[in-house]
Amino acid sequence: MLLRTPIPSVVKFNQLLNSVTKMKHFSHAIHLFNHMCAIGLPVDEYTVNSAIKCCCQLRRTTDGFALFGLCFRRSIVPNVHTYSILLDGLVLEDKIHEAERLFKKLIKLKICEPDVVMYSTMIKGLCKFGDNVTALSLLRMMDERGCKPNAVTYNTIIDSLCKDQLIDDAFKLFKEMVFQKHIQPDVITYTSLISGLCKLSQWDEVYKLLKEMDDYRISPDVHTFTILVDSLCKEGKTEDAESVINIMVEKGKEPNIMTYSSLIDGYCLRGEMTKAMTVFDAMVIKGILPDVFTYNSFLNGYCKKLMIDEALQMFYEITRKGMKPDTVTYNTMIQGLFTAKQCGAARKLFDEMRAQGQIPNECTYRIILHGLYNNHEVEDALSLFKLMGNSKLNSDVEVYNILIDGASKCGMHEIARNLFQDLAVKGVQPTVRTYNAMIRAVCREGLPSDAQQLFLQMKESGCPPDNVTYCLLLQGYLKNNHYVDVEMLLLEMDGRGYSLDVSTLSLLIDKIAAGLLRNTLLNLIRKLVPKELVGGPGFSA
Repeated sequence: MLLRTPIPSVVKFNQLLNSVTKMKHFSHAIHLFNHMCAIGLPVDEYTVNSAIKCCCQLRRTTDGFALFGLCFRRSIVPNVHTYSILLDGLVLEDKIHEAERLFKKLIKLKICEPDVVMYSTMIKGLCKFGDNVTALSLLRMMDERGCKPNAVTYNTIIDSLCKDQLIDDAFKLFKEMVFQKHIQPDVITYTSLISGLCKLSQWDEVYKLLKEMDDYRISPDVHTFTILVDSLCKEGKTEDAESVINIMVEKGKEPNIMTYSSLIDGYCLRGEMTKAMTVFDAMVIKGILPDVFTYNSFLNGYCKKLMIDEALQMFYEITRKGMKPDTVTYNTMIQGLFTAKQCGAARKLFDEMRAQGQIPNECTYRIILHGLYNNHEVEDALSLFKLMGNSKLNSDVEVYNILIDGASKCGMHEIARNLFQDLAVKGVQPTVRTYNAMIRAVCREGLPSDAQQLFLQMKESGCPPDNVTYCLLLQGYLKNNHYVDVEMLLLEMDGRGYSLDVSTLSLLIDKIAAGLLRNTLLNLIRKLVPKELVGGPGFSA
């Protein structure tokens, strides 16, 4: 083009620039734009908008604003499309507050009148951050300013509401879209609603929507079917999920890796590893290469069944296939090794994880600490905790719960107490699980009065005791021959609708049989017997 005489018009160059941009070769498109400027081509607003879009898609919105300044130097007037591109760039980079400021400035200073694309871009940004209220307000503003929303606008908010499980609000907006605004819903609209219903296990409503789609001749796409498969598998309905895949194939929708991976995950969760491997083989035969998520499902299944050799084989296959194990992979494998009492191998894998550049997360450290305590490696667990220093993990109440519970079970009651006091020093609020661990610890020490103090402290601190708390306290009282408050606790449990576990129930019966508790308590105890034990020995009458 440059060698031709005369040189083609800027329109031809813009067409080339547009083609390169559509191919998502954004860096090449920017290079082309710079070359156009260098040879003195009279670039126009179309050229600049294309270049700004490329910068924004590369998450270089700052460079996009620099090109925006070029408009004024070259007497190019930015249009509403220019501002929409910049807003989209800010949203892409999660700079929602900057996007809001720019949007408000455009309206307040009357720089340009937002069109449906600009409104939809802002709504997308707000929904991305879960601000459904402001997104809906913006939708109402569109009406007020005479800008008609389209399917994209409504779909964005409906999808956000469904993700937040606000399904009633989503359907209310759906009805407004169809019956008031007369905007035709599409596969994206229905897929969002189906996804929301699946999360709430409202299967009857899901099938009604699928029927409605069929009536309106809107065909579910691969994404719709995959959501159904994934949701069914998470509820253990793998046979139904397989039926959905069969329907997909009948309708000419080829399942993708996510569809197959969801089914594999479903079988692995149920421990049906043979069936999972059959699906895996079928996927490979079709030329669909498994990803790390697929392998993680197998690891989880094998580790839960303590098939550690198979899990390790699958773990090393990931690297042989040229993939990189992620944090979930390591976490699953480390937990499996600890469960199988292979502490050395688990710790070695933890070291390997860090050596490979995978940063351990909160879940990793919880698994390690829990594994060390369960395998009586108390000193190592405490050393690892101290190594965390002043990190976020060092103030994580769940980490403390593991440490306190572990120290208590290992008979290190003083360490448990010190850890509990450390929470107050750091200003970390104990949870029910924290208090339960401490009550268990002091009861094992033979200090029921201390357990009672913790019980009262729970109530005062706005952390109400749960069923486990009452059972632990009762066991502590009974084992330490403290019978004064037993009836009061039983009455409180009855008032809260709680029930006795087998261990506590057995202790109570033994104490009554030994004449240490009044027989009159039996009527109250019967009311607290779990439903599954009613009709058992001694409770049939």
